[in-house]
Amino acid sequence: MIVTIHQPNFLPWLGFFAKIAQADAMVLLDTVQYHKNEWQNRNRIKGPQGAIWVTVPVGYRFPMRIDEVPVANAGWGGKAVRTLEQAYAKAPFCDEVLEGLAPLLLRGDTLLAPLAVDIVAWAMERLGIQTPLHVASRMGAVSEDPTQRLIDLTRALGGTTYLSGPQGRDYLEPAAFDAAGVGLDFFNYRHPEYAQLHGDFVPYLSVVDLMMNCGPSSLEILLSGCDKEQV
Repeated sequence: MIVTIHQPNFLPWLGFFAKIAQADAMVLLDTVQYHKNEWQNRNRIKGPQGAIWVTVPVGYRFPMRIDEVPVANAGWGGKAVRTLEQAYAKAPFCDEVLEGLAPLLLRGDTLLAPLAVDIVAWAMERLGIQTPLHVASRMGAVSEDPTQRLIDLTRALGGTTYLSGPQGRDYLEPAAFDAAGVGLDFFNYRHPEYAQLHGDFVPYLSVVDLMMNCGPSSLEILLSGCDKEQV
């Protein structure tokens, strides 16, 4: 049983969901420290002038965990929806995507983590990814050590293998996984190209860009970039 774990991101990119699709269970790790100016409260879409940011304003204060970070402005969602409408007005699947996404952006969350979690769940359902989704803050206490934390969460779900992103090579300790009897695989992703609005192709955008442009073909396109390498 393969388990993958990642911090909850806002409107994540294609590779985030491709890794989930390769696993038998996914854990959103909302119990670690929030990192300012990364991907936990923002992501990029594509407008007529190129890539633009969609951002959830937050009231982060060091050293808050992700599940403690408040949303700073309850009315931010209206601007986000208008930005999406303007950017993708000519996209073939704009109305279908916004029908599900807009209510999440407009519901007035007071915390960032539940919003990010629910958007991930919505996107998985729309893409057709059926991997069970778990949230670390609902799973009980685990080690504070970065490697042991992942081992604990994997074993808590009955996992036999942990699937890491490529950055895991920089900090994970393979010997600790061996000692725990948990396999360790690394997932690499080659970003596919697809039909986009507004000129030349721009990679590494939110998965919303793929959904808006490609609709039912999104999952097939997304999975075409998958590559898993065993340690």
